[in-house]
Amino acid sequence: MNAAYGFNATLTAKPGLGDQLVDLLLTGLDEGSPGASEYCVVYLVSRSASSPDVVHITEGWTSEEDHHRIFAGEAAQSIVSRIDGMLAKESEYTDYVPVRGKAAF
Repeated sequence: MNAAYGFNATLTAKPGLGDQLVDLLLTGLDEGSPGASEYCVVYLVSRSASSPDVVHITEGWTSEEDHHRIFAGEAAQSIVSRIDGMLAKESEYTDYVPVRGKAAF
């Protein structure tokens, strides 16, 4: 399946909460969570090399509609609501249309 919609988000955790933020975002890969959906073809959580409280997430979805539908669900909203209390500032988003690439983990 190809990704037709995606985005990068940069999240800045409150001081000392970077590890907890990463752990929470990684629950997005658990069964029943957004990253485990058949419509999510990329779900990558990364850390800043210079700031442990800055976390990046890259997502690729089969369509923007699929992303919005999955994120309206209970599992995604539970994660989102828990993220809000961990952030030091508003997240920064860049949307994009994936063209081609490679991922091997």
